[in-house]
Amino acid sequence: MSKNTTQPDAAPETAAAAEPALTAAQIEELKAQAAKAAEHWDRLLRNTADFENFKKRAARERQDAVKFANEGLMQKLIPVLDNFEAALNAVQANAGDNAKSLLTGVTMIHQQLKGVLLEAGLEEIESHGKPFDPNLHEAVSQAESAEHPEGHVMQQLRKGYRLRERLLRPATVVVAKTPGQT
Repeated sequence: MSKNTTQPDAAPETAAAAEPALTAAQIEELKAQAAKAAEHWDRLLRNTADFENFKKRAARERQDAVKFANEGLMQKLIPVLDNFEAALNAVQANAGDNAKSLLTGVTMIHQQLKGVLLEAGLEEIESHGKPFDPNLHEAVSQAESAEHPEGHVMQQLRKGYRLRERLLRPATVVVAKTPGQT
């Protein structure tokens, strides 16, 4: 027996006779549904294109926000930079005549810079005399101390800073220990 033999399907006339003919109302309904489907398809394509454009625009805006995030801070720091340059020019012009006025000027610039950074959200971490906190402090050594409780910061070597709630740099500290301990 050969595998290539196939049984002929029912004659086309009998297949067509088995299907009921569509009425004019059904044809109109199908045309209306096809038109509605085409409209929905066009709307889907437009919405998809709009969404892709939105994603591209949002990505560009995000890149610009990251790129220029420090713009306001830089604008506030420029006058501080100008004052430092003016102080340096004054020192070079006077060559040591007015050390006290130079100290006063540099102190004022320092206060101006601290004010700008404080306004931008920078906070100094107060460490001296506080209990050692590994989340805020970096201990570089321990030293015996009778005047500071054990485990407290007895000396701050470098200031630590936070930007709002985020740690930027831990304070570098020396931690007290009880005299006689190893």
